[in-house]
Amino acid sequence: MALQRYHVEFAPLSAETLALWRMVPSSIASDTQNRCQSMDARIKPCAPGMRICGQARTVVPMPGDNSMLLTACSIAAPGEVVVVAGGGLDDVAMAGEWVARSCRSRGVGGLVIDGSVRDLAEIREIGFPVFSRGAVPRGPHKAFGGKMDVTAAVGGIAVNPGDLIIGDDDGVTVVPLAIADEVLKRCQALLAHEQYLSEELDKGRTLVDVLGLPEPELIVTPGAR
Repeated sequence: MALQRYHVEFAPLSAETLALWRMVPSSIASDTQNRCQSMDARIKPCAPGMRICGQARTVVPMPGDNSMLLTACSIAAPGEVVVVAGGGLDDVAMAGEWVARSCRSRGVGGLVIDGSVRDLAEIREIGFPVFSRGAVPRGPHKAFGGKMDVTAAVGGIAVNPGDLIIGDDDGVTVVPLAIADEVLKRCQALLAHEQYLSEELDKGRTLVDVLGLPEPELIVTPGAR
């Protein structure tokens, strides 16, 4: 299969809108989408504290080949997130130190791989946000083929070019671009509500109380005192 880049056009989110999204944790973005849209639990940041918030440029590579990933990282606009449908292949690293360095110097917003990476110590030192299933020494092949800017299945979630990617210590959540404005409003409302709940818990109220859970039915067994 040749390397194929599909022509797509999607509305870029404004800097002001992205600034609002950066205040939204991945868990909140998932909760406001019916507790869905979160990727496989094994896709985690390469170092604690790494965070991603940007629009997706998708890659569907041939298994174990990172040529299309390198192309995507070379042409992604500043702030965009390269999202790779690696098929959950754990025993081949799709990216490493050089990819992280190149992405950082170009202002790419982050890298999410449904697969492995390598050069983990160097990636952590560089500080560029990379999310993956893990790390392995074995490197990838090149020039076997792949596609860019198509619908990609990443961590069990369909990702389209332009979709919003939210990543933090909990993992990665995808917000479809078509509903991003509505989801942002829900996120802001939920954040305000959770702030209220946190304040009530700090006052000593119980979770059962603040969440309005029903009283459990009391079952009296024979001989109970």
